[in-house]
Amino acid sequence: MNKSAAQKVDPGPQSRNLQAVIVAAVRGLLGDAGQPLALHEPEFAGREWDYVKDCLDTGWVSSVGSYVDRIERDIASFTGCKHAIATSNGTSALHICLLLAGVDAGDEVLIPALTFIATANAVSYIRAVPHFVESEAVSLGVDTGKLDAYLQETAQIVNGVCVNRSTGAPIKALVAMHVFGHPSDLDALVDLAQRWKLVLIEDAAESLGSYYHGRHTGNFGRISALSFNGNKIVTTGGGGAVLTNDPELARRAKHLTTTARLPDRWNFLHDEVGYNYRMPNINAALGCAQLERLPAMLQRKRQLATRYQQAFATLDGARFLSEPPGTSSNYWLNAIVLDENLAAYRDDVLGALNDAGYGSRPVWTLMHRLSMYRDCPRMGLDVAEQMEARLINLPSSARLGG
Repeated sequence: MNKSAAQKVDPGPQSRNLQAVIVAAVRGLLGDAGQPLALHEPEFAGREWDYVKDCLDTGWVSSVGSYVDRIERDIASFTGCKHAIATSNGTSALHICLLLAGVDAGDEVLIPALTFIATANAVSYIRAVPHFVESEAVSLGVDTGKLDAYLQETAQIVNGVCVNRSTGAPIKALVAMHVFGHPSDLDALVDLAQRWKLVLIEDAAESLGSYYHGRHTGNFGRISALSFNGNKIVTTGGGGAVLTNDPELARRAKHLTTTARLPDRWNFLHDEVGYNYRMPNINAALGCAQLERLPAMLQRKRQLATRYQQAFATLDGARFLSEPPGTSSNYWLNAIVLDENLAAYRDDVLGALNDAGYGSRPVWTLMHRLSMYRDCPRMGLDVAEQMEARLINLPSSARLGG
């Protein structure tokens, strides 16, 4: 017997049964995976070729061009936000949001531990400190009740500023992330931010096409960020946007993302440190074509989510993660949650799904577990840790809902 065979451990009958029923449920919904199904892949079935070719034919491929202007108008129109500023990616959009929120080096920013690393990295770019907070199990967003109780013990308002009693550092902002496209409890977040003198920023990177009580995400924070990465519903290859209803913040966002250059016929004059964060025209062209088809893609993604919900409705051992009450989710990524007593078998299920050709993954490693963030301040994270151990994302491409 070779070494690898000797080390292989039988997962046991309970794990094997769980793997079998989940793979069978996914196979019954998606059919046999002749070729491996990606977790989420882009769909190019509109005028993407036409618009990109127009950029190549005219030579307008960089950060100035008609498609950049158009995508900003189209994003604002679709989301209902008054202003959208197209950026090179979602992380740069978050970076600008934090700068516009007045976050300085040494300040603390409340962010969920259950988030993609871009949320924490953007805080670090300013040399501010991520302060990790708990999530709740319905939306996977920030648990406002627990956070409020935590702040009452940990923070105080001094001259209109929220201050950490232990570190003495100002706590400037609260970033609410809409996980997998499911809107967080935004009314409660707005109320908490107002009472604790925090700037509310929405990390809406995953929630284009998601609504909270009929209003699109990104409209509740003072400023918000979108992502158009290759795995998002709408992609520009790489890209993002800053959203705001404040005209002065919009002006500042555009100025900062355009290297803080002052208007002049030929001189290069800059009045502060700026960033080369504008979206190129060729990427915007791709996004304009994608946005034309967004309603249809959202409809198919909701159809897929409904089928997943039905497939797991009577399945023992796991439940489908549905949109919170009062919201309409884009279901960017569909997810199931294993029963608490079956969390130890998560990786077994992931292995079985991927071996069968169904691209699946766990949720991100919680931020406080990463070496560069393990010493950052944090509250109790029991729910986030439980959900990290039990969540599994399933194939979610729009074409699967057709």
